[in-house]
Amino acid sequence: MIVIGIDPVAFAIGSLEVRWYGLMVALAVFVLVMWTLWQVRKYWPGFPLDRVLALTIVGIPSAIVFSRLIHVIDRWEYYSQNLGQIIGGEGLSIYGAILGAVLGTWIYSRFRPFNWGFGADLVAPGVILAQAIGRVGCLLNGCCHGPEAPTSLPWSIIYTNPACAADILNVPVHPTQLYEIIFLMFLFVFIMLLKGKLKPDGSLFLVYLGGYSIWRFGIGFLRVNDPFLFGMHQAQVIGIAVFILVVALLIYRRVHWVKAAKIPDEE
Repeated sequence: MIVIGIDPVAFAIGSLEVRWYGLMVALAVFVLVMWTLWQVRKYWPGFPLDRVLALTIVGIPSAIVFSRLIHVIDRWEYYSQNLGQIIGGEGLSIYGAILGAVLGTWIYSRFRPFNWGFGADLVAPGVILAQAIGRVGCLLNGCCHGPEAPTSLPWSIIYTNPACAADILNVPVHPTQLYEIIFLMFLFVFIMLLKGKLKPDGSLFLVYLGGYSIWRFGIGFLRVNDPFLFGMHQAQVIGIAVFILVVALLIYRRVHWVKAAKIPDEE
């Protein structure tokens, strides 16, 4: 078994507590920005770096706001009785962060036109790495865990710090955070193998979204969370909707690309 007794608070400056989760999220953002800069310099040398900065300024706040919004909607029964905690409280949704950043940067591309699909394909592997780092924060924080696991399961996790996971203290649980980290590493390799092989631009990012949506739907059956719709968790419902949209977009965009390029589709 894996025993985690770490304090979720990394350090404190006066009354300000800095948690490991927050540090991992900050590291995830840093890695994503560095990946984006590296990929743009390597594969898109004509793209101005100040535009990358502008997209970062748009994408990060969009991700945070949307992430918080999705979390609040999911926990509305609580937040409806604690309105003061809607802004500034704890809790983010990784799905909300992804969709918020996508929406924010896509809207920006409508005002300052550029090939958003090509850029999204470059960024996709970096997004996966950032997600994996963020899940390390969840692992240390004691959130997003699975249900109680058999005591004989060698990879089950036991949290021993009350400040980390008081609801499951000293109880072996499925490390769904670790499951997702492993899945994301496989997805990263898969996306890297497909890099540059899919047309039109933006298809690689859509494949990533579709793959992650399938995962979130499946792992939802092993995640501890409140039912949202038809007995499913919110992430499962979003996953179904995103997957359907991804498939539709892949087919629609492929058909139009083939027609525009006048290239016969494969038999």
